[in-house]
Amino acid sequence: MSLLEIKSYAAGQWVAPGTGARSFENAVTGEVLGHAGNDALDVEAMLAFARDKGGPALRAMTFHQRAKMLKALAQYLSQHKQALYDLSFNTGATARDHGLDIDGGIATLFVFASKGRREMPDGHVYLDGDVEQMSRSGQFLGHHICTPLQGVAVHINAFNFPVWGMLEKLGPTLLAGVPAIVKPATATCYVTELAVRLMLESGLLPEGALQFVAGGLGDMLDRLTCQDAVSFTGSADTALKLRSNPHLLRESVRFVAEQDSLNASILGPDAEPGTPEFDLFVKEVHREMTVKAGQKCTAIRRIIAPEAHVPAVIEALSARLAKTPIGDPRAEATRMGALVSNGQKRDVLEKAAVIGAEAERVFGDPDAFEVHGADGAKGAFLPPMLFHCADPDKAERIHDTEAFGPVSTVMGYRDLGHAVQIANRGGGSLVASVITHDPAVAREVALGAGAFHGRLYFNDRNSMKESTGHGSPMPHLVHGGPGRAGGGEEMGGVRGVMHYMQRTSIQGSPDMLSAIGNRWVPGAAEVEAPAHPFTRGFDDLAIGETLHAGPREITLADIEHFAEFTGDTFYAHMDEEAAARNPFFPGRVAHGYLLLSFAAGMFVEPNEGPVLANTGLDGLRFMKPVVAGDALNVRLTVKQKTRRTDDYGEVRWHVTLTNQDGEKVAEYELLTMNAYSA
Repeated sequence: MSLLEIKSYAAGQWVAPGTGARSFENAVTGEVLGHAGNDALDVEAMLAFARDKGGPALRAMTFHQRAKMLKALAQYLSQHKQALYDLSFNTGATARDHGLDIDGGIATLFVFASKGRREMPDGHVYLDGDVEQMSRSGQFLGHHICTPLQGVAVHINAFNFPVWGMLEKLGPTLLAGVPAIVKPATATCYVTELAVRLMLESGLLPEGALQFVAGGLGDMLDRLTCQDAVSFTGSADTALKLRSNPHLLRESVRFVAEQDSLNASILGPDAEPGTPEFDLFVKEVHREMTVKAGQKCTAIRRIIAPEAHVPAVIEALSARLAKTPIGDPRAEATRMGALVSNGQKRDVLEKAAVIGAEAERVFGDPDAFEVHGADGAKGAFLPPMLFHCADPDKAERIHDTEAFGPVSTVMGYRDLGHAVQIANRGGGSLVASVITHDPAVAREVALGAGAFHGRLYFNDRNSMKESTGHGSPMPHLVHGGPGRAGGGEEMGGVRGVMHYMQRTSIQGSPDMLSAIGNRWVPGAAEVEAPAHPFTRGFDDLAIGETLHAGPREITLADIEHFAEFTGDTFYAHMDEEAAARNPFFPGRVAHGYLLLSFAAGMFVEPNEGPVLANTGLDGLRFMKPVVAGDALNVRLTVKQKTRRTDDYGEVRWHVTLTNQDGEKVAEYELLTMNAYSA
């Protein structure tokens, strides 16, 4: 088999390995698999290519257009994922591991595509929070907007997830409208390169939106500006070195880090042997020790159980580990493949020796274990190694040493407070899990350990069949953690997109805010509708287009009929004396839902037209009671328009109900689905 020559994609060209190229090996055979890297890359040209071509092209697209692009990319990768599987076996990953890395990465793109379409506007400005009134009359307002950084995102990724590690950063970056330069770890860069080639060959990305570096970045970090961002995944030592770069500090370049961490799993005091929770605990720990051969930033490194149950945990976990076949990841029977390289194998053994100074190894001998279908002496194979620390309070290194492989340590706790104390000694982690059927246990751990962990995962017999697992960060939720874990947050839905955008506070009149956000703000100019707005297609409606209707007098007969018809005979509507004793009402008042019904009758166009459906109300408030004899007026204004499908879009209407004195009695937002204009 010829060696792989992994090229970089720089400034629109594929550049072959050159000066400074490094070799990488086949994890299964230990043989050199190929070369990657070129110290002669023109990093300034790469940055310019991203800033001058990729950035403007992406920013010209709306959030929804970028979301559609992400969905199409995910679909294209799905059609070609077998090629990624075939190549990824060389990293030591099994078919099960591919599901986490390759399928998981593609699924993450799908989620960000959905988030972009559902939670972000079909426009260029993201509105953050509510409008703040900063003057008495409401003619001077404040708001927060988010717009894309006008630079480039540099993604530095770890070796263990060559596809997911790239896509979980790339999804929110592209959705924000920022181009990316991806630099994977050399050991597995060949899998990332194939994924990048596929995305570029799809023709879905604008020129300059994505570049790829195999090998080192050279002095690229020294050329970044305040409009750029660095997102890093890897060791705490490397993160510290990068984060401390004087240029990055001087220019206030955004730096997001997701580092190694000593994640813990706590067996609740109620989860005794024989309970579903005990069996679940053993299953979760076993999975985290063996999936990706333990090379996961979220893997369980510290197993915390009640002191009385430690022997049972060791026995059950050892029995399960003993039934885990290790070997060639291509073999269907294999459940744990190789580490990524022999260098990584040596590192894990060194760290295991440090842990072994404070804990006894109770399972897994690295000098005597069986490897199926491969040469265990040449490949980067190790057995799962389980340690037991009899005194976690006196131990130091088990709380600060991570063997990035199939290595975990069991330790006992006296009470739940002690368990939390042990978990927190990791100095900050990406995730801690708690297996318990007692909600009180979950609450105590959340209050005691929440500040030290980026994610708390609770599981029991009720959720175990549907849970995603201790070690699976989901794109909907933040992935990161304090302290040793890096202090950063990735993914988290739209929160992740915000890392690549600038939040800016804006101040001005309602007209100014409406124009900037493309969303009508109360107090802004209204446009008189040339015809009833319900007769006008989605594209014909203008932001601020308004219909006024009314008045309609509310009679006592209306109130009583509505009460009888609906069964809502609450005393405030039916009993004058009782209503008068209520501090909110002057006497009998009209039902709030009666007002909404009358308002609809006042502004609805009954004939068939472009309005397809009323899908709900948002922000409904009743502000002043209405009594018999009052007159009701309604104002209906087009607040925002959002395309949803190829056939229809959502119109958000601002509705205000006033009485005969012009006082607001109710306010809400009406949502309708409208057909596009013919």
